[in-house]
Amino acid sequence: MRLVLASTNPGKRREIEALLNPLGIEVATAAELGFGEEIAETGATFAENAQLKACAVARALNLPALADDSGLTVQALGGAPGVFSARYAGGGGDAANNAKLLSEMAGLPLEKRGAAFVCVMLCCRPDGLMLVTQGRLEGRIALAADGEGGFGYDPVFELPDQGLTVARLSTGQKNAISHRGQALRDMVAQIGEFLREA
Repeated sequence: MRLVLASTNPGKRREIEALLNPLGIEVATAAELGFGEEIAETGATFAENAQLKACAVARALNLPALADDSGLTVQALGGAPGVFSARYAGGGGDAANNAKLLSEMAGLPLEKRGAAFVCVMLCCRPDGLMLVTQGRLEGRIALAADGEGGFGYDPVFELPDQGLTVARLSTGQKNAISHRGQALRDMVAQIGEFLREA
């Protein structure tokens, strides 16, 4: 069985391949199979963006495709940055996004800084049927950035029960609890049967 990954992220591919290869599922990226189109993430939700990516690739290549969309939601900001997490500061990458977030949260006490990392993973078959899983990691926005590990908002996302930001965790510790890890493990548990039914 072959599955197309609608992502160019090499780390994501390695993680997914390691879990799917033992199930007899071969993973290839859309680019490796000649799909070079840029898919605009115009959805209002993580699920809509994952669907846009996975289903466009599945239709174009006539193979099942897997995509995910993820980001940070902050209660005090009405769920922002949400689907705009990667481009929250309008450019400048992770450092600019974190600086903007900390600035917007300035003055708020820890009990008002609740947040969650959310990931929606979606597999779309060429016939249009979809399998969707979701992961969620609850935490809060730290008072200041801390730690060198991870990426994105990891340096400002604190796990209250551990008193650490995600950027202070080892890769193994992060993968064991992360929103993407949760969604991927649920997907792996169901995807073999979903693909065989096609």
